[in-house]
Amino acid sequence: MTNADLPLTPDILLRGYAQGVFPMAEGRDTPEIFWVDPADRGIMPLDGFHISRSLARRMRRGGYDVTLNQCFEDVVKGCAARSETWINAQIFDLYQKLHHRGQAHSLEVWIDGTLAGGVYGVSIGAAFFGESMFSRQTDGSKLALAHLVDHLRRCGFDLFDTQFITDHLSSLGAIEIPRREYHVLLNAALKRDAQITGFPVGDKPQEVLHRMTQTS
Repeated sequence: MTNADLPLTPDILLRGYAQGVFPMAEGRDTPEIFWVDPADRGIMPLDGFHISRSLARRMRRGGYDVTLNQCFEDVVKGCAARSETWINAQIFDLYQKLHHRGQAHSLEVWIDGTLAGGVYGVSIGAAFFGESMFSRQTDGSKLALAHLVDHLRRCGFDLFDTQFITDHLSSLGAIEIPRREYHVLLNAALKRDAQITGFPVGDKPQEVLHRMTQTS
């Protein structure tokens, strides 16, 4: 973990991602921002997302909608709305700017017209850097991740960087790889182009489930 000596801008932020580091703050009220470069990196293999029986049943039941980039700001606010967060005001502002430039994206899950969960991150080339996710209803974040993995695959992405591993992510198929291996995957993904808006995300949950179980 190293201190970000220069004032961060969207361009500097993107250069950091391309070099394999990402920014964090110690807390929402802490102005200092640090670059983080983990020795072991969390990734979600796009062909290895684990759909449990309970998640599969939830997807088959339907009753929810999925959108892309419909309320980016609300998703980031949802991710920051916890007792401890690394999202301070400057980080919040930076990702808003990246979103307006078309380089940061959110995927939202809606139940009965209410935002039930979501995930956001940054895309460069064929790499997607997942930043954070949240859930306001049961399985909200799991549904968001399932649909995001399916969407990234359809759009031609090669790398889904989760930064760290949590028990939650591990249960869904995320793994840790050494920094050197991560950089090999990152450099390859940056040489390719993928457009996260290349496909709609409004497919029926049963269709998404079928695609993922056929290839996972």
